[in-house]
Parts: sequence; C-alpha cells; structure tokens
Amino acid sequence: MIILIPIIAIIVLDQLSKMAVRSSMSPGDSISVIGNFFRITYFRNEGAAFSSLVGQRVFLIVISAIVTVAAFVFLMKYRCKSKLLDLSLVLVIGGGIGNLIDRIAFGYVTDMLSFSIFPPIFNVADIAITCGCFLLIIFVLFSKSEVLK
Repeated sequence: MIILIPIIAIIVLDQLSKMAVRSSMSPGDSISVIGNFFRITYFRNEGAAFSSLVGQRVFLIVISAIVTVAAFVFLMKYRCKSKLLDLSLVLVIGGGIGNLIDRIAFGYVTDMLSFSIFPPIFNVADIAITCGCFLLIIFVLFSKSEVLK
C-alpha cells in the first residue's frame, strides 16, 4: 500500500533524529545552530505537550495508541476521498507512532528542536502531529460534508 510510504518515512526520520541526539548528547545539552534563535537541545519529555501529564506513562501510551489506530482506521475507510484528509491522517499516524515508540521503549519522548520564539522543545513527530491536526481542522471546517459519506 503506497499510503504506508509517507507514514514510514515520518517514523524513520523521527527515530533517526532522536537516535542521533540520544547517542551524541546528554540530557540538557544544547548546541547552537543559528545563534540563540535555533538550538538542538536534548530533553527527555516524560509527559505530553508542554510536559503535561508527567508520570502518566501508561495513560499516554494507551491514549496515543487509541488515537493512532483510530486515525489509521479512518484513513483506510475514507482513503482517496480527499487528499487533504489523507495527508492530515498520514501526518498524525506517522508522528503518533514515532512518539509511541519512544514512550514504550524509553518511558519518555526525546525532544530536541528549540526555537527562542517558541519555548517548548519538540521533535519531528510533534511537527507531523501538529501539522496533521491543523490540516484536519481545515478539512473539517472547509470541506464538503459529502466527502465522508
């Protein structure tokens, strides 16, 4: 199934970037890329967005798995009815699996991308999930309702 290729690409890019950080940095280390504007900063996020729900590993794994599976089922059911819907779900699924791998394997999510204008540190999976959710909102707000029938 060709739809799996971008999902796998997101997962691979996410996991390779996290592996590079974990293997070459210690938690708290930071490397300047563009002055103080953009830094690679190794952070172990044991919670969800903005480090919320710290200590709720099992809950976060279960919720992440449910949302990811639901997105995949939805993608299979409505695939090819809307490229925007397909793209949004592919991004959510790829990012969800990327962070789920970290939560299961390490008990935390490896974050590393830090911008001075946006305080939270995040990763490739977070970017995919955020973009996917944004596109899904656009789809819901602006698509014709007949697409999901």
